[in-house]
Amino acid sequence: MALDSGDIAWVIAATALVMIMTPALGFFYGGLVRRKNLVSTIAQCFAIFAVVSLVWALWGYTLALGPSFNGFIGNLSNFGLNNVGAAPNLGYSSTIPEILYFAFQLKFAAITPALIIGAFAERIRFKSLMIYIVLWTTFIYVPIAHWNWGLGGWLRSLGVIDFAGGLVVHTAAGVSAVAAALVIGRRGGIGRLDSRPNNVPYVILGASVLWFGWFGFNAGSALAANALAVNALVVTNLAAAASAVGWMLTDWVRKGRPSAVGLSLGAVCGLVAITPASGYVGPMPSIVIGLVAGVLCNYVAGWRARTTLDDSLDVFACHGAGGIWGTLATGLFASSMINPGGPNGLFYGNPGQLGIQALAVVVVAAFSFVGSYAILRFIGRFTPLRVSPAGEDAGLDISEFGEEAYVPEPEAHRPKGLN
Repeated sequence: MALDSGDIAWVIAATALVMIMTPALGFFYGGLVRRKNLVSTIAQCFAIFAVVSLVWALWGYTLALGPSFNGFIGNLSNFGLNNVGAAPNLGYSSTIPEILYFAFQLKFAAITPALIIGAFAERIRFKSLMIYIVLWTTFIYVPIAHWNWGLGGWLRSLGVIDFAGGLVVHTAAGVSAVAAALVIGRRGGIGRLDSRPNNVPYVILGASVLWFGWFGFNAGSALAANALAVNALVVTNLAAAASAVGWMLTDWVRKGRPSAVGLSLGAVCGLVAITPASGYVGPMPSIVIGLVAGVLCNYVAGWRARTTLDDSLDVFACHGAGGIWGTLATGLFASSMINPGGPNGLFYGNPGQLGIQALAVVVVAAFSFVGSYAILRFIGRFTPLRVSPAGEDAGLDISEFGEEAYVPEPEAHRPKGLN
């Protein structure tokens, strides 16, 4: 097949949609942290996008999606985008240029480590974070991406299906978040100080733009303007809606009332859960996947809050639990009627697919946890991971960036009668 202008136009649009998800995540996380850490949280996401863009261009893409070395890692034949241009890579798509496929996959590589920062929000040194991002992308994300999506990757060859990143993105990031929270430790004074979200409208804005961008995340993974992309778009929306409702109803039962933050978190959990399944399931299964995600992730977040683990923004509850459930649900609900190129799941006569998906979850979770833990311990031997207690108390906006989200109004300009 020749290059197709319709497919090219759609994947360009999808690439842009996925790009906007990283700053959207910044606003989502930024609204959840305390006011003194708002700027630093958004800036961390912005910086991660820039750093990973360079890592992916120089060596990330070729190691993740280049020709395979025994199914475990790509080779360096495309280092620095060598030989990656207007011609398609027939192993991935015959209708779009490989350079566009690189750009689309870059956006996935960029947002994945950004998800992890919610686990150690409000206390990590920016310098240490940047080192961690480079190492985590290179030694955790890149191998997992190759195993699942690369030509010859061993999990892909085994029959694992992950349409848009339930394993590669969400399970990897969610489990790495647990390791990071354990290594870096709890925030100072957490539990006795006010740690409510500083800006609920930012949380809703971030979740809404994430929902919008997720259409590119999932539907773009079809790599073509076709019926599979349309199906992925529809089920993505339904799962997010169902999960938001599921989280809301669970809050009503557990707490007596819903919350705007809960609705936002619920929608994101549904988007996470449908990600691996979006190219393999129809509308009704997607609603089930979303409803279960909303209830499950809500209870996981509640359980985590009763432990000593300070996963500050519940990265594991949303992305870890949601990604694991979505990956297993793909093994339940996948249907070759939706995707003739894919397998059936348990409910369509192929119980073995669920076992394959479960094996992949165990492998990716173990590799992510051990690898992330080791990387952070390694970094900590050379430079402090955390800001000083004084810096943490002042907030990362001031201590790390010397900036504030809201500049105090000069005394002389305050309206009379106000203290």
